[in-house]
Amino acid sequence: MRHHKATDNDIDLSKSVELVVLAVKERAARCRLLGIDRIITLRASRLWDVVPGAIVTVTPRKQWRYGGHPYLSGEIESIRIDVKALGLVPLGLAEMGMWDPQEEYWGEKDEPIDEWAKPIIAHGPRPMFEMEQVLPGADPDDPFDDPITRYNDLKDAGQRAEAEKILMELCETDLRCLDAHSHLGNFVFDHHPKDAIRHYEVGLRIGELSLGDDFAGVLAWGFIHNRPFLRCMHGYGLCLWRLGRFDEAEHIFEKMLWLNPSDNQGVRFLIDEVKGKPAWEDRENE
Repeated sequence: MRHHKATDNDIDLSKSVELVVLAVKERAARCRLLGIDRIITLRASRLWDVVPGAIVTVTPRKQWRYGGHPYLSGEIESIRIDVKALGLVPLGLAEMGMWDPQEEYWGEKDEPIDEWAKPIIAHGPRPMFEMEQVLPGADPDDPFDDPITRYNDLKDAGQRAEAEKILMELCETDLRCLDAHSHLGNFVFDHHPKDAIRHYEVGLRIGELSLGDDFAGVLAWGFIHNRPFLRCMHGYGLCLWRLGRFDEAEHIFEKMLWLNPSDNQGVRFLIDEVKGKPAWEDRENE
């Protein structure tokens, strides 16, 4: 996705300006002006609270150009996640036939059906879908050569800065790359859940643009392009738990079971725990 550079006339320095964050670097953020396809680099404090896909409201201080690229400095007034305001094209959904609970494995015949599964089975057959995957730079002829694979190789080699740069470049190219949001969340999940949850939420909300409010189908894990969205949901739910937002975590996990009843991520084992509202540290030490 190609963006045009902001001009001097695109920003009124006497008024607040809203920017869509595309990528965050050490001391700057590549942004797009909300509502128009114009990019600019923001230099401001509080960038540690900013993630790709967020909208920042900035009190502008100075605008200039360097090397032909526009820059803006200022103070960040507020940060919000409002994916519907970004003007993104929803990811496509491909029909993949019908999912029938009677064809699924729910345990041995002499074992009772788990409570979480009963309403899903009773609902009956539902249509299955596979979500469109956006992965800029991937080689369709070589499934083992793509940006996510390169990210994992760099991360495993201890080159974390270079690994994170790949994910940010993916977001800058196309914010709909759910894989990038998922891995950005994983990147900071262990030590910074308040940062991780923002990455996961952006990916989750972008995927929800495709589903709409009344989606009742199945996004089976077996269709691999569904996995980035389901991973964003899983990470988001875990962060809600870690932050003590138990009811919201329970809701996300229940929604995941309806979307992917085969539950390849094991959230059915988490719901009862979340209902008991244990601290995340207690679970880790069991």
